[in-house]
Amino acid sequence: MAKKIYLFDTSLRDGEQAPGIHLNVREKLEIAEQLDKLNIDTIEAGFPISSKSDFNSVVEISKKIRNRYIAALARAVPQDIDVAGQALENAVNPVIHTFISSSDIHLEYQFKKTRDQAIVLAADAVKRARKYTDMVEFSAMDATRSDRDYLCRMYEAAIKSGAKILNVPDTVGYALPEEYAALIDYIINNTAGIEDVIISVHCHNDLGLAVANSILAVQHGARQIEVSVNGIGERAGNAALEEVAMIIDTRKNDLNVSTGVNLKEIMRTSTLVRHLTGYAVAPNKPIVGKYVFTHEAGIHQDGMLKNRTTYEIMKPEDVGSQASKLMLGKHSGRHAFVKRTQELGFNLSDEELEKAFAGFKELAEKKGEISDDDLKAIVNNEIREVEEYFSLKYYQVINGTSIKSTATVGLEVNGNFAESASYGDGPVDASFKAIENITGMKVMLVEYSIEAVSGGRDAIGAVKIIVRSGDVEAMGSGISTDVIEASIKSYLDALNRIMLSKKS
Repeated sequence: MAKKIYLFDTSLRDGEQAPGIHLNVREKLEIAEQLDKLNIDTIEAGFPISSKSDFNSVVEISKKIRNRYIAALARAVPQDIDVAGQALENAVNPVIHTFISSSDIHLEYQFKKTRDQAIVLAADAVKRARKYTDMVEFSAMDATRSDRDYLCRMYEAAIKSGAKILNVPDTVGYALPEEYAALIDYIINNTAGIEDVIISVHCHNDLGLAVANSILAVQHGARQIEVSVNGIGERAGNAALEEVAMIIDTRKNDLNVSTGVNLKEIMRTSTLVRHLTGYAVAPNKPIVGKYVFTHEAGIHQDGMLKNRTTYEIMKPEDVGSQASKLMLGKHSGRHAFVKRTQELGFNLSDEELEKAFAGFKELAEKKGEISDDDLKAIVNNEIREVEEYFSLKYYQVINGTSIKSTATVGLEVNGNFAESASYGDGPVDASFKAIENITGMKVMLVEYSIEAVSGGRDAIGAVKIIVRSGDVEAMGSGISTDVIEASIKSYLDALNRIMLSKKS
């Protein structure tokens, strides 16, 4: 019988630590609910001590998600553990995930601790965490660059203190697969009490080996893999959830393991995370990339026409990536729109449906035919619940090679109409300055990026920006076939989020 491999998703914790990702509580809860549908075993909801938002996210996810383990991260520090325990108070299945480094380079330069001091801190942290829950996970950070005998001593101390899960992080993505597998073997053979705990692996992708290391670790005795949707995370990210799940499913007879993941929710999960985080995926990314199930070369097309399995080892429908069956455009009615959104996995309330249908009609007038990728972007953008202090009524730009860019913008501000014009270094800059004149909000633009959601000359442009106002950073997004309009909508979305944070 195939052994169960547990999947521990860290998209909301390690994933959100990736540069430029700023998720609010509602967005984190939305992702957690989708991970619940995906049938993930453990959802690491946040790092409660790090911010009020992280604390509140853990609280709300603990209240809402009742069938999964909910984990909160804590350093091996008493206050961290106490705050994590408080955040998990309403969880049915709480997990406190505590950690300290085990490598000499970390202990000397970062923690300023001796080896013996670190072991005491690790043991005390696990004991303290056990006051809040029986399910405690202990991580020896930078395990792959640690002395193996010392690492086993630290794990033994954690086991004696009550840890149920031991995590072996490749924190900097340094290990080669054979090295990592050998480390797992060494820990199993040289750690007293190891038979009573689950070995977990948390691999970073700095050398592109996170998934390979994780799968090989399973073959050597690990029972839990720590993953993130689309592989998001610090630096080069983590082992990608979708890749791990599909490797195990596709090669289950050879690996003799299973996950229980609801594979048909993979594409929906990937799409949601890439939209809310603003992190696009490469078109050829395994499992969820735009062109994964597309064949252009003649020899491939010939083989596919004769037998699909000549060039496909997975079916697109296996991961919820069905081909478009209904092309939508400006002449499409509500019934066709509702049917296609349901086929794409959306379950909209009447209010959300009205907003999404209005956005669809507006863009269909400009673009003509609407693809599935367009439709996903429209729905995701229109149903985002951010209170609008400022909303766009109109804009006009004058721009050219021999004239200075000018923008005139009209906004609704608390029910009142206001307009302003400004010069700028290009139409986007001019538009932003005109908005600044109206709102009186002076913010720093930290990041600006634009992505074509679909192909063609009339593709929808999705703009993501990050702005800073004092110590508050906010991410905004907007879509349109006109990149200037998308930029303005994105900027206003960010300003609305700043206003909301100040209100709360």
